[in-house]
Amino acid sequence: MADTGWRRFSDRQVAERRLDRLVADNRFTIAVVFPLMGAILLVASAEGSLPDVLAFNPWLILCGVFVMRLPLVSGLAPLVDRRAGTALLALVAYTYAIEYAGATMGIPYGEFSYGISLGPMLLGTIPYALPLFFIPLVVNSYLLGLLLLGDRAGQALVRLPVVAGIVVAVDLILDPAAVALGFWQFADGGYYGVPLANYAGWIGSAVVGTVLIDLAFRRYDLLERVRTCPYVLDDLVSFVLLWGLINVFYGAVIPVAVALCFAGALLRFSRFDFAVL
Repeated sequence: MADTGWRRFSDRQVAERRLDRLVADNRFTIAVVFPLMGAILLVASAEGSLPDVLAFNPWLILCGVFVMRLPLVSGLAPLVDRRAGTALLALVAYTYAIEYAGATMGIPYGEFSYGISLGPMLLGTIPYALPLFFIPLVVNSYLLGLLLLGDRAGQALVRLPVVAGIVVAVDLILDPAAVALGFWQFADGGYYGVPLANYAGWIGSAVVGTVLIDLAFRRYDLLERVRTCPYVLDDLVSFVLLWGLINVFYGAVIPVAVALCFAGALLRFSRFDFAVL
């Protein structure tokens, strides 16, 4: 029994090392080429410049998103134990529940509907792949918050509002671009077609996500990992490039300005070493 447990531990270490090498050796491709190509293909799809088989192809979208998430997955994999797995599963369950409530009752994000297929749909309403889209945004915001706060990250009353604010800022970039592409549409407009009530919902989800990440990981281990793993926030680099460029194309000035703020923060902490480029 002990021998079996050791083999599993050894196999996991081997898998983590291989993933680490894969990501480290392909940072430019993952963090720059994929989002650039993604932005071009998504805009071309929305503008009717691609054949039907490629335009908003859900499997192509999911594959691209999965690849861009690899740095975050590899960066945090060594910290994932049973405690972290349980908390992250709870976050997955929350993600499905809150999105289903939003899609069917308009709570808490406002009434909206999906306009583009993002793969198979749970209960015919929300994408099964939803956690792949949502959870990394919260985790990236949490990690960036740790870097911004430094020693103050240990104070929950400081950490919680800062992370929540970063998550909302992320959505200030995401939703306008997604609405412009037709990924989803809100019944009521407002900020680039997004109702202000949507951001109140994101604050609530950010708080829940932050609490669950606190439960999942030991904060000091997480801070040490984000300080020592050079690529762990490359997924956020990809996000800023992808959605920032789409907002540039559609002339969404405020989302572009917010994206530039994120770019400045990432450069400040040398989160993407341009020597790698």
